[in-house]
Amino acid sequence: MAINLEKGQRINLEKSNGTKLQNICVGVNWGAIEKKGLFGTKKEPVDLDASCAVYDDKKNHIDSVNFRKLQSNDQAIKHSGDDLTGDINGDDGLDNEVITLDFSRLSPSANHVAFFINSFRGQDFKDIPFASIRIYEGTPTKVSQEFARYDIANDTSFSGNVSMVLGVFYKRNEEWKFSAIGAPTKDKKLEETILTIQQNHL
Repeated sequence: MAINLEKGQRINLEKSNGTKLQNICVGVNWGAIEKKGLFGTKKEPVDLDASCAVYDDKKNHIDSVNFRKLQSNDQAIKHSGDDLTGDINGDDGLDNEVITLDFSRLSPSANHVAFFINSFRGQDFKDIPFASIRIYEGTPTKVSQEFARYDIANDTSFSGNVSMVLGVFYKRNEEWKFSAIGAPTKDKKLEETILTIQQNHL
């Protein structure tokens, strides 16, 4: 049973049978904006970008994965590719962008892996009809077990913002845990969000 993430919440990456999770997917699903005009409703494409930044134990930024760089240097993190439109014809139930993470392949120097979203064209989260993020075990096309979900579109705190920090996987005593942040930011660019995370969320 997936939990609806709340800000500040921490979750253990432990499966129901007691084993530790080695591979996770972070999927983002969103819809195009409906604009009402003189001649009916028009769909405006929405380009949200799911990204990931890796930091060492001294909070130095050491790697990133995003629509410009689809794989981390250690090949532990992979991005499914850039979706420029969102779901045009309503929610199809599938994630538009998925980032996969294999903890066993992560560089030993990786201590924090942060996930965040930027609205590429600066479209306000409040105008997007639906947008959710989920963390699950499986592959980009097959969900084995969903662990957590975050609903952005229906959270009023995201109104007026175009970027948000989902959360951070962090290493403690050689075990990976997850801290849900769910914080909107005023950042307009990926590079700014990477810095915001470094300064405020590690």
